[in-house]
Amino acid sequence: MNVLENRKKKVNLVFVFFLHQKKRPFLSDPKHLLYKGFQVADTSDAGINLMYLPFEDNQAVPKFTEAARHPHIKDGGYVLYYTSQCPFNGKYVPIIERIAQENNVAFKAIHIETREQAQSVPSPCTTYAMFYNGNFLTNEQFNDKKFLKIIQENESRGDGNYHR
Repeated sequence: MNVLENRKKKVNLVFVFFLHQKKRPFLSDPKHLLYKGFQVADTSDAGINLMYLPFEDNQAVPKFTEAARHPHIKDGGYVLYYTSQCPFNGKYVPIIERIAQENNVAFKAIHIETREQAQSVPSPCTTYAMFYNGNFLTNEQFNDKKFLKIIQENESRGDGNYHR
């Protein structure tokens, strides 16, 4: 018996995936999930969809919180929400913090450690959600070179709140 057959026998269970409307790193492929019968339950302003596979006709449709549906924060500069779910965060978050400090860039990292914190994150992605000047930037992890490139791109555009 496969996982889906096993889950269908249980009551009120549903599989849920986060994905971008187009194939993106670290998110599921929407075409494959649609092919497997998943349905779009909700969409965020960042283009990230919540898809689910209901096992009963009258099953409640999962929804994003309002904060996740409209990812935006008041803080300027770079703000990263992250969890320990991805083992690479333990390596790259300190690197990003160091680069921000060395370049005098406003940066704040917020480590999400509880379910309650995760549910209040203003993003559909809690494993890694980077904001810049209040706007959701990406769920894709930055290494040192990629973060420096993003800093340079934003500085060349003249975006405000770049430096501390």
